[in-house]
Amino acid sequence: MKKFLLISVFILLLSACSSVNVNSDYDKKVDFSQFKTYAFYKSGIDKVEISDLDKKRILYAIDEIMTSKGFTKSETPDLLINFFTKEREQVDVNQFNMGWGYGWGWGWNPWIWGGNTTVNRYSQGTLYIDLIDAKKKELIWQGEGEGVLTKDTHKKDEVIKTFVTKILEQYPPQKSDMW
Repeated sequence: MKKFLLISVFILLLSACSSVNVNSDYDKKVDFSQFKTYAFYKSGIDKVEISDLDKKRILYAIDEIMTSKGFTKSETPDLLINFFTKEREQVDVNQFNMGWGYGWGWGWNPWIWGGNTTVNRYSQGTLYIDLIDAKKKELIWQGEGEGVLTKDTHKKDEVIKTFVTKILEQYPPQKSDMW
């Protein structure tokens, strides 16, 4: 029973950590239907403090999603796309104590001993994608995705693509979102 409970908690924690939470904000006065072309804001992206390989992964994922939405990459774009990242180390400590008894309720008691402590360390990352009106040089939309990062190079492409896809699902804002 104890082993089953620990496995269930572990699976629940893994499934909770694998998702990407997204938010977006935008200028409600902008007509997003006017934007058809894009380019990357190179000077902003060059400042991002991640590996060049991870930058390429993000750029490839953005290219793929923007193209699938009908946008075209251009030397004279309507939109400039920038991104930046934040990363922090997370430590989760989980204790499972088993027992019951008079006066103490569920938890520690002098008659039944048991319990387990697990420590889980992982990197929590946030990816911000900015869309800038190229003519006005003004930020018009920003998407943010937060989730668990991986150091496994075989899974990085998938994780980064998930981040970018979930963030850009919110662009362009729908008319119902805008009013």
